[in-house]
Amino acid sequence: MPAPLAHPVLKNGVGAFIPQCRRLVFHYCERSGSSRGMIEYLKKDLIQFAKEHPHVEVIVTPRPSKHPVIRGLYLNGRDKVVCVRNMEPKDISGKVTLLKESAGNRMKVFNKPVISTTESVRGIWSPFHAAPHKI
Repeated sequence: MPAPLAHPVLKNGVGAFIPQCRRLVFHYCERSGSSRGMIEYLKKDLIQFAKEHPHVEVIVTPRPSKHPVIRGLYLNGRDKVVCVRNMEPKDISGKVTLLKESAGNRMKVFNKPVISTTESVRGIWSPFHAAPHKI
């Protein structure tokens, strides 16, 4: 009887990484001065980015008389838009990396410094827990 095939044990987050960014859309104006850095980025750096990240669909569309923006679309159905008006190509590259590595989730506000499923062992302090002070 042949030995059973070894199957890897998959745990949450181990074994496969699914990039969350599925599409980047670049909008720019061909005549606007605020799109100068974007046009330079599109001519020089975008092809290299697309080759390095084949899982991200790249779309470039002109948008006359508007400031340049980059829109990231994610697997969860959300999108993020970043305005890159008057930015240099290296700054635009940083924004593209930010959108690519983002998960598309909304920003969360944390009211407490630590989020836990259990309350503190000591409980909530109250001045009535201590013995009264004598003056």
